[in-house]
Amino acid sequence: MSQEEFELVRGIGNVFRDLGDPDADLKQAKAILAARIIGILDDRKLSVRKAASMTGFAAADFSRVRGANLGRFTLDRLIKMLGALDDGIEVSIQLGPRPIRSDARQPA
Repeated sequence: MSQEEFELVRGIGNVFRDLGDPDADLKQAKAILAARIIGILDDRKLSVRKAASMTGFAAADFSRVRGANLGRFTLDRLIKMLGALDDGIEVSIQLGPRPIRSDARQPA
């Protein structure tokens, strides 16, 4: 393949928004929380069953998070799962104007 066959498009930091998803910010927040949960599971070498027994959440919930199947989760449930794994974690959400970049694709 030659280089001419590819178009480089710089995103704005949220792939869901770049792709025009109407729930982009919520999906981005869920993905960030899921990544932190998966990171803790991996760092501690926890199976989903062990994580479930430690936290009281279902092993199926941890399996869904591992598989990035986040549609059934609310933001607060993911925050609670993360808190149950690490009670020293702090979650903050910052709201501000959405960045507009001229080189990012805009939703149609």
